[in-house]
Amino acid sequence: MKAASTTCGHRQPRILAALAPIEIADFLPEPLFSEMRALAGEFTVVDSQKVKADAMRTALTHYNPEVLVASWRADPLPVVLPPALRYVCFLGGSVRRLVELHHIDQGLLVTNWGNSVSRIVAEGALMLVLMSLRRAGDWNTRMHRDGYWINGSVASTCSLFGRRVGIHGFGNVGREFVRLLQPFGVAVSAFDPYVPFEEFAALNVQHVSSLDELFADHDIVVELAALSRETVGSVRGSHFAALPDGAVFVNVGRGAVVDESALIAAAQSGRIHFGLDVFHQEPLRADYPLRGLSNVVLLPHVAGPTPDRRADAGRFGLVNLRRYVAGLPLEAVVTREIYERTT
Repeated sequence: MKAASTTCGHRQPRILAALAPIEIADFLPEPLFSEMRALAGEFTVVDSQKVKADAMRTALTHYNPEVLVASWRADPLPVVLPPALRYVCFLGGSVRRLVELHHIDQGLLVTNWGNSVSRIVAEGALMLVLMSLRRAGDWNTRMHRDGYWINGSVASTCSLFGRRVGIHGFGNVGREFVRLLQPFGVAVSAFDPYVPFEEFAALNVQHVSSLDELFADHDIVVELAALSRETVGSVRGSHFAALPDGAVFVNVGRGAVVDESALIAAAQSGRIHFGLDVFHQEPLRADYPLRGLSNVVLLPHVAGPTPDRRADAGRFGLVNLRRYVAGLPLEAVVTREIYERTT
């Protein structure tokens, strides 16, 4: 394939949208879908929820689009792409399930949702921090199940104001999370070996040099690192042991970044409070050891972009499509480096 630039001067390209109806409704509610259609010289929609992999390859071959718009339900691209395909506008985050690295190496231009929904994921992380500090999950369960009401002191609950917060992974979500923390007057540090020092300083975040330092010096640690060869299982039992009594650990990143046996042991000890949205295996099995623990808040992988805000990603994708048609540089281009660093 001919190498693609991040700009293109074509007008009204042939666009194939491999999207399920629910994805169109969530990401491209009207008038966004009509605005996308208007950009194309020829526009075709394939229901990615119904089309199997072989049929998807057939559709790509038959329509030979210059631009493919896709989201989570689309099947992986074939090894050999149709000759006209130059640009994949992915409405979701990680493109790994759809696009292989060799496609990018061969010049396929790929963009994702960039920073358009990072604040929504950060909001989910903040919610879990607050729920864990206030022990909201336990109070809620006991009031519903047992008719409970507090008697006497509620000394076990804590406030976020003035705390020390550590962040593992300082990408788009991490930076939005720091912005959400600003009203609480917290001291924030972060560990991410891939981020230049000046990006920490720009948000008044202290850079730390290791996970050991991050866990040893903070009351709250939020896991946001992408899953890679370097990060898988990188949070271990020694890190949980370094946290002070009553500390909070929240994970809205990837479950496999944490050693699962160490996580279970630390949670079962009752010494630390956990807010977890991601797990090693999903869906979470019914007999998972953390179910029922009063110091653990569990969410079924819903801390990501809520359906009512997925249109933010659709608008971002539409902006990139307009830029592509106009021959302007695109935003959130997935390069080889970014591809290898993302989950």
